[in-house]
Amino acid sequence: MSGQPVLFFDSGIGGLTVLREARILMPGRRFVYVADDSGFPYGAWEEKALRAHVVGLFADLLKRFDPEISVIACNTASTLAIDALRAAYPGHPFVGTVPAIKPAAERTRSGLVSVLATPGTVKRQYTRDLIAKWAQKCHVRLVGSENLAGLAETYMREGFVDEEAVGREIAPCFIEKEGRRTDIVVLACTHYPFLANRMRKTAPWPVDWIDPAEAIARRALSLLSERAVESFDATDDLAVFTSGNPDAAQRRLMHGFGLRVMS
Repeated sequence: MSGQPVLFFDSGIGGLTVLREARILMPGRRFVYVADDSGFPYGAWEEKALRAHVVGLFADLLKRFDPEISVIACNTASTLAIDALRAAYPGHPFVGTVPAIKPAAERTRSGLVSVLATPGTVKRQYTRDLIAKWAQKCHVRLVGSENLAGLAETYMREGFVDEEAVGREIAPCFIEKEGRRTDIVVLACTHYPFLANRMRKTAPWPVDWIDPAEAIARRALSLLSERAVESFDATDDLAVFTSGNPDAAQRRLMHGFGLRVMS
């Protein structure tokens, strides 16, 4: 088996939703998961500084792990830094994560679609360009959540989340207009699928929640070289925290996903 892993990068644990799908599609591949916990949450950063931060991290990550491809499993980092990453490291394939606005526009029946994202993703021109290109015939509401990513982190680490808080965060997604209702909510942050069951429970009416994780994993698979699947030791899959000092809950979570935490 080739020694080159597939690298997943996120501000925290959200990218694990994409890794989960990748493991199904890519049996026999080796994975490295990088959680930029020293930079979390990305919403607190000024854009220029965050872009430089992410690009700078990859100078070490590419040298250290020599991945075949890198998956930026984070909407904020992708919409902000993917072009800068490709410019800084030409020849290395980067797979980005963008809001699933096109499939939402194709699937909606009411024409009312909401995009649930971090405030940074909501305000970025990249997101508005996607709407202009793919969803001109829809009414798209952009909802920037300040707290959902943090709630997801807490839920995955502690096994508990305040359902009322989740309900408050998703409430602006649901609108009624001329007898029609929102029927699709795009989950434009990889953290959010971890709270999907709580979202369904607290939603005022049923909607189709679009999770882009499988599509991202399929895109990554399409860029990988073809080779025979070989067995490997599960401890080859690694989790890396940029702080270098994950707590016990973070370690347990990574172990639960079959990842060995690097010290």
